[in-house]
Amino acid sequence: MRNDVRHLRLGKGLSQQALGEALGVSRQTINAIEQGRYDPSLPLAIRMARYFGKVVEEVFHVDP
Repeated sequence: MRNDVRHLRLGKGLSQQALGEALGVSRQTINAIEQGRYDPSLPLAIRMARYFGKVVEEVFHVDP
């Protein structure tokens, strides 16, 4: 699954640490999501999308 988390995070001028703190997860979790090594749980994906003012499908993209 691809995602736009890094692009959205940088667009807001946030560090991985700051985004993690805002969402209640570690910097390492944000890094793993951005690198595609970890797919977030549905509740976390929803929190991330809402944080950026998007719907989940605008942030996370399922590969065909």
